[in-house]
Amino acid sequence: MGKPPCLLLHGFTGGTDELEPLARELERCGRSCVLPLLPWNGRKLGEGGRVHWKDWVEAAEEEARNLERQQTSFDVVGFSMGGLLAAYMATKYRVRRLVLLNAAVIYISPARFARELTMRLRQGDRGHLEKMGGTPLQATWQFTRLVKHMRPELRKVKVPTLIAQSELDQVVHPFSARYVHSKLQGPKELHTFPRSNHLICQGPDAPELFRVVERFLAAD
Repeated sequence: MGKPPCLLLHGFTGGTDELEPLARELERCGRSCVLPLLPWNGRKLGEGGRVHWKDWVEAAEEEARNLERQQTSFDVVGFSMGGLLAAYMATKYRVRRLVLLNAAVIYISPARFARELTMRLRQGDRGHLEKMGGTPLQATWQFTRLVKHMRPELRKVKVPTLIAQSELDQVVHPFSARYVHSKLQGPKELHTFPRSNHLICQGPDAPELFRVVERFLAAD
């Protein structure tokens, strides 16, 4: 029997590039990966004039249903906002194992965010600032509603879960991981990565993260 496939869900205003390095490593280890582009990402913000938090949930559920029709069970990895969606999928579908990367439960660390933004501007990187300026307020508001509705679902999660948190995360407060760990009902393990910022799959700790995730998913 082959390895269960893995559904990977990216973050708010992000895209598949946030998780592609991890997906490539999992595929190298013989695991098929599904990496959908969710609604209201950085390439589609404001399109059509409609933004609702349930759009993200419905898109993730469609992918989960497709996998469930094809497989006995599957694994889910969620990054940032995708972590909340992944946890919710684990309460409704035949998810075998769950991986949460910088899950956006306590979303913003203002001091860390300000330091990171200042550093990027000094280095001439204005892309992050432009991306923020291009995010409709309605989309941001709907994101906060998603967090409000999805956070209570954490206590319903009973599948084995790996929680990974960057200690230098400038977007999700590092306490978020401990909060998630305290709420989950099933077997769980928490790993912190001291050199990484929010984009944990692209940071200096990525090789170690990939080893930890693969080991966790390889367990029976």
